Amino acid sequence: MAEESSTITTLSPPENSNSTHEVLATETETPKKTTDTDPPENSVTAAAQPEVTPEEHHPPKVTETETASTEKKETSQKEAAEEDKRIPQNLGSFKEESSKLSDLSISEKKSLDELKPLVREALDNHQLGSVTKPEEVTIWGVPLLKDDRSDVVLLKFLRARDFKVKDSLTMLKNTLKWRKDFKIDELVDEDLVDDLDKVVFMHGHDREGHPVCYNVYGEFQNKELYEKTFSDEEKRKHFLRTRIQFLERSIRKLDFSSGGVSTIFQINDMKNSPGLGKKELRSATKQAVELLQDNYPEFVFKQAFINVPWGYLVFYTVIPFMTPRSKSKLVFADPSRSAETLFKYISPEQVPVQYGGLSVDPCDCNPDFSLDDPASEVTVKPGTKQTVEIIIYEKCEIVWEIRVIGWEVSYKAEFVPEEKDAYMVVVQKPRKMKPADEPVLTQSFKVNELGKVLLTVDNPTSKKKKLVYRFNVKPL
Repeated sequence: MAEESSTITTLSPPENSNSTHEVLATETETPKKTTDTDPPENSVTAAAQPEVTPEEHHPPKVTETETASTEKKETSQKEAAEEDKRIPQNLGSFKEESSKLSDLSISEKKSLDELKPLVREALDNHQLGSVTKPEEVTIWGVPLLKDDRSDVVLLKFLRARDFKVKDSLTMLKNTLKWRKDFKIDELVDEDLVDDLDKVVFMHGHDREGHPVCYNVYGEFQNKELYEKTFSDEEKRKHFLRTRIQFLERSIRKLDFSSGGVSTIFQINDMKNSPGLGKKELRSATKQAVELLQDNYPEFVFKQAFINVPWGYLVFYTVIPFMTPRSKSKLVFADPSRSAETLFKYISPEQVPVQYGGLSVDPCDCNPDFSLDDPASEVTVKPGTKQTVEIIIYEKCEIVWEIRVIGWEVSYKAEFVPEEKDAYMVVVQKPRKMKPADEPVLTQSFKVNELGKVLLTVDNPTSKKKKLVYRFNVKPL
C-alpha cells in the first residue's frame, strides 16, 4: 500500500445530484444499533461540545492522503505507450527579461541612453507625429520621454531589434506613422460591433500577474460566423480593426512602470480549428501577424497552444525564420495534457471551466466563489485513492468545489465527528464519475459539531489524474 497522505476540504450536495445525507455508525467499543431511518438532515449524535464564540474563529486544517485504489485496473502495454506519448511542452528555455530599469546590463543601459536623445530630436523635428507639441506624442497611452514608463516602451523596441539603436528608432518611427494612418487613438473609442466574444477574450491572470488572452479558433467551424467574418475583403478589414481595437484596449490596462507587468500570456485553443487550409482565414491571419510583428513589439510573455494536433507541432519546429528566442516562448500541449500544462503557469481558480479550471464566465453567477478564492491541485496516481481531509474546529457551513480532469474516477464525501461514539454522515455516496458528467461539483454541509470532512477520489485507471478543489467556510 502506498504511503498515506490526506487533504482536508468540505462539500455540499448540489440539487438533483446523487448525493444524500446518510447516517452510518462508526466503530466504537460498545456496538450501537442502526436503523434504516436516517436522522434529520445534517444532524449528528454527539456529546455536548464546548461553545465557540464568533470572536474565536478557527480556520479548518487541510491534509491530503494517498492510499491504494480499491478498484485498480491492470495497465496494458498499449495504454502505457499512449501515456508515454507526449507532445513536448516547449521548444526551448525562456526567461522573460526584467522590466526593471535597474536590472539592465551595462550595454543595454547604454543603448537606451543612446536612443532617448535620438527620439527627442525626432520629436522636436516633428518626425514622430504631426502635432504641434512634442509632449503630446503618445503610444499606448504613454507620453514619449515624459517619465520611466516611456523607457519601458523604448526597451520593447530595442529588444525587438536586438538593441540596435538605429534599427529600433526606425521601427518606432514606422510604428507611430502606422498608428497615425490607421487612426488608432480614434479606433480605441469606436463602438465596433462583432460576434467574436467567444473567439477572443481576456480572462484572469497567470501566476506572475500577466493578464491571459484566449484565442478559440474552433469557433470558426460555425459556417455562419466564418462567412460573416471572412467572406469578403470588407469583412476581413472589419475583423482586423476589431482585433486591433481589442489588443489596444488590453495593452492600455498594462503597467508600464519600471518593474510592472507589461506583457500578455496568449493561449491558443486549436481544438476543431479549421486550420490554415481556408484561404480567407489564412489571408486574414497573415495580415494580422505582420501588423503585430511590426507594430506591437515584445507584448507576448508566452504563447501556449493547447489541444494541439501533432501536425501543428511539426509545422512550428521547422519554421526557418523563427529565432531560438521566439521559439522558446512557445508552449504546446495535446488534448490530454492541456489542463496540466496550463496549471504550470496559471492557478486553477484563474483557468476557465472549459479548460480544466474552476473559473466560470463573468456573465455566469457563482455566489460561493470568485477568482480571488485559491484552489489546490493534487495528482492522483494510477491505481491510488486520494483523500482530502478538512478538520473543522467550529460550527459552520462549509462549501466546496471539486473536479477531476476527465473524471473516470469514483468520488465520495463524508463527515466524521470528533466524538468516538457519534455517527458518521455520508454527504455523497460513492459515485462513479464519467467524462460526460458535469465538470465541477459544488457541495455544502452544515457542521454542528467538531469533526472533519473527507473528500475521497478513487482512481482505478492506468493514467494519473489531476484533482482540483477549493472550499469556503461560513461560521454559523
